[in-house]
Amino acid sequence: MAVARVTRGRKWGRAKYVPRRKFCSFCKNKIEVIDYKEPAKLRPYVSDRGKIEPRRKGGTCARHQRLLATAVKRARHLALLPYVSAHIRGTEGVGLRD
Repeated sequence: MAVARVTRGRKWGRAKYVPRRKFCSFCKNKIEVIDYKEPAKLRPYVSDRGKIEPRRKGGTCARHQRLLATAVKRARHLALLPYVSAHIRGTEGVGLRD
């Protein structure tokens, strides 16, 4: 008895794409408080245009995304992070010293 295989639109040798699950880096490192005074830690969660990255792109959990958004907004208010991309080009990352 021969069993017919159904490919459902895929070629034979290829595996189905399964996206890798992102884990919250703040949960992994057990960080409870996100400090707005450390712009170097906030920078990966801000796009090149100055926008806060969404959860699906940054991989943060809902709780830490809320804390992160508050910290980024506070850092912007104190001019530690830029509001728009024009400020990024003008400063060339001045507030990023450790």
